[in-house]
Amino acid sequence: MADRWHIQTAEGMFLLARHWPPRFDIAGEAVFPEMRADRLARQIRQDMWRRLQHIRGFSPVVEIRTCAEGLRVRAGGRAAIGGTALEREALTIVDLLNSPSCRRRWARWARL
Repeated sequence: MADRWHIQTAEGMFLLARHWPPRFDIAGEAVFPEMRADRLARQIRQDMWRRLQHIRGFSPVVEIRTCAEGLRVRAGGRAAIGGTALEREALTIVDLLNSPSCRRRWARWARL
């Protein structure tokens, strides 16, 4: 994955992007309990791609930062379209990030 994906880490931050520099034309956010950011980012990226690959020019980005509650995740990416279509798809990302079944699966995979 490292040869095709850009990964940036810093104190309290993990970023996974298909193209550099990362750009959030579309995004959703959610808070997660503490877990392995690298594994969580990869799982979110995979599920997000499955739901949004129909968007022309979509390139996923997942940014994870530590916060008082655990981890703040911003997921989305760049797209070749704009307007209300992207606004609707942002709701898809928020729904994905808050899906109880996805969150349980991601937590199992990324547990500390």
